[in-house]
Amino acid sequence: MSGDGSPTLESLVESGLHSHAPDKEGVERLRERLHAYMEKKGLRSTNQRRLIIDTFFEGASHMTIEDLLAEVRAREPSIGYATVYRTLKLLAECGVASERHFGDGPGRYELADEATTHHDHLICTSCRQIIEFEEPRIEAIQDEIAARYGFEIHSHKHEMYGICSTCRATERSNGVAPRATRRPQPA
Repeated sequence: MSGDGSPTLESLVESGLHSHAPDKEGVERLRERLHAYMEKKGLRSTNQRRLIIDTFFEGASHMTIEDLLAEVRAREPSIGYATVYRTLKLLAECGVASERHFGDGPGRYELADEATTHHDHLICTSCRQIIEFEEPRIEAIQDEIAARYGFEIHSHKHEMYGICSTCRATERSNGVAPRATRRPQPA
């Protein structure tokens, strides 16, 4: 809890709001979208492409191309970078994957939001850990703001950058002074 008695983001994250298992129906819709897109574009479903796609769907969230390549090559060492790159770009192009940039260089990919519960991100600028969370109060505030301005939201991204509790604890144990934290000021 924060000093004013409200929960901190870390306590909300620790309470389990950061687990986002893909919804099976949503994943199936994404697979159908991909199949229809490939048919429309006249693209074949090769063994290599299927392996890459299956590995992406089964893999961890926030994968870089290099992460996906390593997982694919663990199953089939002959698959090259260009094949993984083109397949991942195909997934993003047809709306099956979302590319995210968290300020650390490479793009990271995750299943499009419709296959999972909508979530936002906390990104540690020290260890680069990415914590997914959802907070209904943030969603409600966004809806209120949109309604106030007559705006229809189609999508949004919410990313917060800072230092995770593990890195802060490590800094404290190493004698590094705590970083200043920004707290909301009372109205």
